[in-house]
This record gives sequence, structure tokens and C-alpha cells, in this order.
Amino acid sequence: MRVITLAVLATLALAGCALGTSTNAGVGTPKVLAAQGAVPADWARESPVPTEVDDTDIGTMFEDRPDIVGAGETMFESWSEVDENTVAVHFVTGTPECYGAYTTLDETDDAVVITLHTGALPEAADRMCVLVAVFGSLDVHLSRPLGDRVVVNG
Repeated sequence: MRVITLAVLATLALAGCALGTSTNAGVGTPKVLAAQGAVPADWARESPVPTEVDDTDIGTMFEDRPDIVGAGETMFESWSEVDENTVAVHFVTGTPECYGAYTTLDETDDAVVITLHTGALPEAADRMCVLVAVFGSLDVHLSRPLGDRVVVNG
């Protein structure tokens, strides 16, 4: 009797696992929206064009930190024109106590290509960091006025 009961329970457990995996089919990756009306770049299509938003006070301000550890390229969702020579990029990262960001810039007559890099702060390497998503902003200083140029992810 125990063998039959164990066989039935094992069969139900396996059936439950199979059903659990099929229920997630069709569930899309959530998208974090920075501001009212902001639409993130189309990451599924690897679109480099983020949305311009009017608000320049979006998210936690980050300082440019090229000394971050384990830097990886991160797409920014939106951007704002701070002044004619400065744009702010808006992105999702970790808390500013543990994570930082910097940008590299390639300017042409038609486009401002900004590559955002995010990673851990060197001073946070030996401590535990909470895994909380923070919406951040980082100012990017241009060599000349933005004008009619398009801002894109690098």
C-alpha cells in the first residue's frame, strides 16, 4: 500500500511541476517605466532609441564613476535635455551605496550616441548590498549643443 501511495504522490508531483512550467508561457518580461508617458527602448528588437521626457528630475542622481567594478553596458530607457550642452539619461540599476555608472560618448552631426556602463562601486566590494532596483539619472555633458541631433543608446 505504501508503494502505491508513494507512486501516486510522485506522479502528482511530476504532473504539478509540468503544469507549473506551462502556466508561465506567454508571460512577458516586465518593463519599468521611468516617468509618466515614458516608453523604454524596444529591447526585444535591440532598438537603440530611448524616449525623450520633459522632466529632468527623474530618479536618484548618480555621479559619473569610471572606476566601477565589473562594468557592463546598460540600455537607458529615457533621456531629458538639461541644458543645450547636457542631457540626463534615465536607467535602472542598484542602490547608489553599492552601484555606480559612467558613460562614453560618440557625437556626430546627426546623433549623440551614449553608452551607459553600470557596475559595483570599488568601496562596496567587501560588503553586502541589498538587491533593490533604483531608477537613476546621470548627466552627460556634450561637446556642443544638442540641437536637432537624436540621442541613442550605444
